[in-house]
Amino acid sequence: MRIPNGLQPLVDEGIVDEVLRQLKSGKEASVFIVTSGGHTRCAKVYKAAEQRGFHRLAEYQEGRKARGSRDARAMGRRGRHGRKVQEAEWKNAEIDALYRLAAAGVRVPQPQGVYDGVLLMELVLDADGRTAPQLHAVDMTAEQAREAFRFMIGQIVRMLCAGLIHGDLSEYNVLVDADGPVIIDLPQAVDAAGNNNAFRMLERDVNNMRTVFARFAPELVDTDYAHEMWAHYQASTLTPDTPLTGQFVHDDTAADVDAVLDQIEEARLEAEARERGRLAAEAAAAARD
Repeated sequence: MRIPNGLQPLVDEGIVDEVLRQLKSGKEASVFIVTSGGHTRCAKVYKAAEQRGFHRLAEYQEGRKARGSRDARAMGRRGRHGRKVQEAEWKNAEIDALYRLAAAGVRVPQPQGVYDGVLLMELVLDADGRTAPQLHAVDMTAEQAREAFRFMIGQIVRMLCAGLIHGDLSEYNVLVDADGPVIIDLPQAVDAAGNNNAFRMLERDVNNMRTVFARFAPELVDTDYAHEMWAHYQASTLTPDTPLTGQFVHDDTAADVDAVLDQIEEARLEAEARERGRLAAEAAAAARD
């Protein structure tokens, strides 16, 4: 096939031997199947900001730290250099997340390096050696769905223990290879401790998985893993081996507004009484003098 512009530098430098075909084109990047060093791999070519259909970049990047103080200041000013730095941080986020999550035992494609802004990584295959299908294209029995859901909850927990939330996890961002689900597409990975939207994104990821597997095992709709794992995370008790039940008791106790107002009024009256006492004491002292 014709070599895409984004891959031409890698071909020229001998990093990529041949571009076989395009695997997919998404909102953030295009993915190609290539040969490199005698191996068949994926090459992910990121799209420029003006070409991407992903408009909530700042929401996902909150909490990420720029690689230097000058870059951080530039990102804050949103000038040309700041936009360039922001783009670089967006592209670097996925490779950083892949290495971090692979080390944490999360099933992700093994990264092979980044060259001229292009990510090379493992090509995920199914049991027959073909490119692995996305989760939405896989049929399963109720028991298979329960097992796969438990596995994905465990993967989300491992990610959270590593300090990351996928942020855009769906049936289109999970492949199914010979050994089960593999999580892909991580440039929007969220810093769990530094992003104010972290829990909302975690809950969405978990609930997306719940919806997918509940098609085959409807009882999964009644689970609430997101709140349960987040409570453990906030209490620093979450580990990859933490037993989760899928149940969470929400505190629905309404605030007693009247009692709070009574306490405020009582404190105000006490303060006024102390002030009157202070003024009376000063007046008495002045009279004696």
